[in-house]
Amino acid sequence: MQITSFKQYEEDYKKSVENPEQFWGEVAQNFQWRKPWFKVLSWNFNEPNIKWFEGAKLNITENCLDRHLATNGDKPAIVWEPNNPEEESVTYTYKMLHERVCRFANVLKRNGAKKGDRICIYMPMVPELAIAVLACARIGAVHSVIFGGFSAKSIADRINDSQCKVVITADGSYRGNKQIPLKDVIDDALIGCPTVAKCIVLTHIRTPVSMLKGRDVWWEDEVKHVNDICEAEEMDAEDMLFILYTSGSTGKPKGVVHTCGGYMVYAGYTFSNVFNYQPGEVYFCTADIGWITGHSYIVYGPLSQGATSVLFEGIPTYPSPSRFWDIVEKHKVNTLYTAPTAIRSLMSFGEEPLNGKDLSSIRVLGSVGEPINEEAWHWFDEKIGHGKAPIVDTWWQTETGGIMISPIATVTPTKPSFATLPLPGIQPILVDENGNEIEGNGVMGNLCIKFPWPGMLRTTYGDHERCKQTYFSTYENLYFTGDGCLRDEDGYYRITGRVDDVLNVSGHRIGTAEVENAINMHAGVVESAVVGYPHDVKGQGIYAFVIYPEMHGEAELSKKDILQTVTRVIGAIAKPDKILFVSGLPKTRSGKIMRRILRKIAEGDTTNLGDTSTLLDPGVVEEIIAAAKKL
Repeated sequence: MQITSFKQYEEDYKKSVENPEQFWGEVAQNFQWRKPWFKVLSWNFNEPNIKWFEGAKLNITENCLDRHLATNGDKPAIVWEPNNPEEESVTYTYKMLHERVCRFANVLKRNGAKKGDRICIYMPMVPELAIAVLACARIGAVHSVIFGGFSAKSIADRINDSQCKVVITADGSYRGNKQIPLKDVIDDALIGCPTVAKCIVLTHIRTPVSMLKGRDVWWEDEVKHVNDICEAEEMDAEDMLFILYTSGSTGKPKGVVHTCGGYMVYAGYTFSNVFNYQPGEVYFCTADIGWITGHSYIVYGPLSQGATSVLFEGIPTYPSPSRFWDIVEKHKVNTLYTAPTAIRSLMSFGEEPLNGKDLSSIRVLGSVGEPINEEAWHWFDEKIGHGKAPIVDTWWQTETGGIMISPIATVTPTKPSFATLPLPGIQPILVDENGNEIEGNGVMGNLCIKFPWPGMLRTTYGDHERCKQTYFSTYENLYFTGDGCLRDEDGYYRITGRVDDVLNVSGHRIGTAEVENAINMHAGVVESAVVGYPHDVKGQGIYAFVIYPEMHGEAELSKKDILQTVTRVIGAIAKPDKILFVSGLPKTRSGKIMRRILRKIAEGDTTNLGDTSTLLDPGVVEEIIAAAKKL
């Protein structure tokens, strides 16, 4: 299954395009199935309707846990590194992890969860988060993990959209020197969530919490009432495995649905190949399990391949900007997979944090979440990899389930800031605005995929029409990624950023409409427009233009009030970096906000704004430019 030379990559790629069913059928043989498929693939992109490994039966946790027990039961599966470096790290072998997962699966059953039920997980980066995810999959329940930075309202929206029956949380979490009261946030969310019958609470930071009789139970108490024997539920390859909410260009987040069989095959295959994972190596992905990167490349991908995965609770700069390098040295990390935002942030501290750190164990480096700029690429290559560790600059999305365009470590010749070439089975295509294919090299266009792959989304939960409109109706018979892309003279791909109203802030997608809705909920705000602008650390920052005529008191306080509102509605992750109060917005005569003009102003490029005479009030543009210069 593992590609070991560029020649083999070319052969595998050719085969995967000429005979995709045979190719993926052979890859899938490397996994454990209870019953084989009768058809590898049936699909159409118009409905859309995609089925992989039809008729096959399996349970993904048997592939991630049970099948390793006989030969690798004592091998470390998860090594947990706590927020506080003075606390001991904790290692779970495959045998221990299997036992904990089975036990917690029985806790879920004891609390009324069954196959098909949706379960919301809102937890810190502790081993129990991975255990909860796998326990859901064990019993055939559908997990919906929500990142610990989201607000009560965002959580309630997600719980109600998927009608979750059970919530799994903790008393709180540590984030650097801060404590976050997770249970308090959940309590606020659950006021408006009638479908939730049980809330299972893990003790982690030992902070006082409110426990409601009949609804709330302690994780520690519940595990005492059950044993650790839990037969895995038999699932159909196309049964739902999880829902993960992601921002779109409209205000409401959409629940991306992934299914059991295809997702398992794709996460496992891409993990093994992209990182050139070797048995016994230590792999460290710094993402949070609340995002797709954590699902695919902390939990399911590595565990399906019997890998050892480091799970880190903290942040890269606590208690000092040496933290990542201390973890690499302590656990002899061989592969480090992180985000350009983290790299740029650590670069800003200079070389002092690297002094005396032994990074010689690093064999492969990876970047994820957003395009990596050339300066950060070179720093990562020289200072962390010492010019010896290939960098896999991976492009993929929540919707794709796994990495799509990326170098294969030790195989693909790399180029700074290029995602390079599509993985076997992935057929990218560049199109113009009208959907016409742009052929040849040295071209730019909108990135689409013209053929299905096993890890792709199947629908958006409870709203299949939205899935169709968002991904499959912009261009006929193509999956539209929403990204612009350059294909250079060598046929290498470089992602140039979003082409829709979605921002990529620190590798997290945030819809402009979602932020505008939150700002507009603030009393006194009449209207707002949000755009992205280049940010040294985050890649893209959020710039808000706000009409607030009856302002009370000083502008700075009003800005803080607006930030507080956004935090309450979405979470701190969506807070604007800049807020500019304006008397009006550049609009066409039909009332459409010209975000193109605002984007230019936010970027500080006002030389070429185009013809503004057709606007409803051309004078407003000059006023905004003058105000922006003072900000």
